[in-house]
Amino acid sequence: MTNEEKFIVDLEGYLIIKNVLSKDEIMEMNQVIDNSDKNGSPSRWGKLFNRLIDHPKILPYLIELIGPSVRLDHDYAIFMQNGSSGSRLHGGEDGGGYREEGDHWYKYRDGVIRNGLCVMAYNLTPAKSGDGGFTCIPGSHKSHFLRNLPDDVRYFKRQVHYVIQPEVDAGDVVFFTEALIHGTTTWTSKVERRALLYKYSPGHSAYSGKYHNLDDYEELSERQKLMLAPPSIGGRPRIKLDGDEE
Repeated sequence: MTNEEKFIVDLEGYLIIKNVLSKDEIMEMNQVIDNSDKNGSPSRWGKLFNRLIDHPKILPYLIELIGPSVRLDHDYAIFMQNGSSGSRLHGGEDGGGYREEGDHWYKYRDGVIRNGLCVMAYNLTPAKSGDGGFTCIPGSHKSHFLRNLPDDVRYFKRQVHYVIQPEVDAGDVVFFTEALIHGTTTWTSKVERRALLYKYSPGHSAYSGKYHNLDDYEELSERQKLMLAPPSIGGRPRIKLDGDEE
């Protein structure tokens, strides 16, 4: 990560990572989706999709922002047609004061950023200004007044300047911490929204109560197997980048 990217994450709680997927990758993934009825976890849709677990352009961010014990907690796809409704604003530190979400947190100490549950959202189609989709309140991952968010704002009944819908291109990845207040607004684009959300936790933590069965996956690398392992603390192997010394 660059120093500017760290500044942005600390300031806003999310980051748009540009051009992660190539045009060929986007085309191949969209073709697979077009030609099949895809349900369940995208990481189980074959090698093309399980490569996203530790995509070489994304893994450095995961290690920097969550730590070297990072694990894939769960993943799912969002497909939205024109007019599809979204969801209310939710999230926030420890669930925003409405639910006890002990894994929704953001911390910084001695030059190190750490997060609880986080998301890497791979966008297979663009979202231009006003198209809808991912929406958030920048900086809310550090807010001390989460319960003060008005319900009419939370349910998108009133537009306010502090709720934004970031623009993304196909191939971009949106990182955000679940400590950030975020949601999904009605999709207005004529192009179907296609986003693959891979959610990660520190190695000692789990949001989902359902752990991965390695038999459900194709051709996993040893590193991917480590990232799919159940949570643990003592003796957990570190996730390393390609080329790192043992």
